[in-house]
Amino acid sequence: MKQLLLLLLLSLSLSLFAQDSTHRKVEIFSSTKTINARTTEVTGRGKLDFNVTHNFGDVGGSNGGLKRFFGLDNASDVRIAFTVGVTDHLDLGLARAKGAGPQNQLIELSGKYQFMQQRENDPSHPLAIAFFTNIVVAANTASSIAGQENSYKDFSDRISDVYQVILAKKIGSASLQLNPTLLTRGYALSYDQKNLFALGGAFRIPIGRRMNLVIDYFHPFRSQATKDSFQVNNNYKFYDPLGIGFEFLTAGHVFRMNFTNTTEILENRFIPRTITSWGKGQFRWGFNISRKFTLWR
Repeated sequence: MKQLLLLLLLSLSLSLFAQDSTHRKVEIFSSTKTINARTTEVTGRGKLDFNVTHNFGDVGGSNGGLKRFFGLDNASDVRIAFTVGVTDHLDLGLARAKGAGPQNQLIELSGKYQFMQQRENDPSHPLAIAFFTNIVVAANTASSIAGQENSYKDFSDRISDVYQVILAKKIGSASLQLNPTLLTRGYALSYDQKNLFALGGAFRIPIGRRMNLVIDYFHPFRSQATKDSFQVNNNYKFYDPLGIGFEFLTAGHVFRMNFTNTTEILENRFIPRTITSWGKGQFRWGFNISRKFTLWR
């Protein structure tokens, strides 16, 4: 909750010094998310963004193939989100994600503040900068067995937080982005890291009049000792999250067809828990639909 209060205070204080610019704003990305990565884009004052993200099961590998219709028989994770543009630069969001692991029934409170928007022919605004943070609570039943990911002892064990600085720039028709990210967790296994840093990035390029190719990627900086412990105790091997998507723009909404090796949708889960590999056919297709509504003018 502290993160959201900080964003509100930043928005109110910085708006006092905001000045209009005659240089036109540059739209770097088409929506507030690519596939797995947040973008610097915000919803806009008085707007409500309704967003649905759905990940299916593995296309190939032991859990995919024709017997499971290449993953379409399974829903690995689903997220439904409502984001309100409180000001021109501040978004507040509420979401519910199914989750795909021992920590599930996830409730997310989030906030994003856009400090700078890239503007055409304006050297003082050469790129876009935003800050994103969330608080996620796992609402599922605690395990009675010790040493599980959901062996919660108190409420703080259910909580995880993400802090993310987002830097984006449009160069010609291509859009580039960096997402340095810090994940903190109230509870982790004894041989796991409670705090985990990851560096993400995203790329978008148009491949048609109303169609874009979008790619994003994250590299979590997990210690080798932790990787070895998971290999011994759980037979887990971690992989870097990689997403590839095709974005279709319409007058009313943005539709994206995604392919990713991440099973779960929230950063709080896919950054520390991507154990599926593109090379083994353990990627899935999914979709994202974003639709905006006007709440007030």
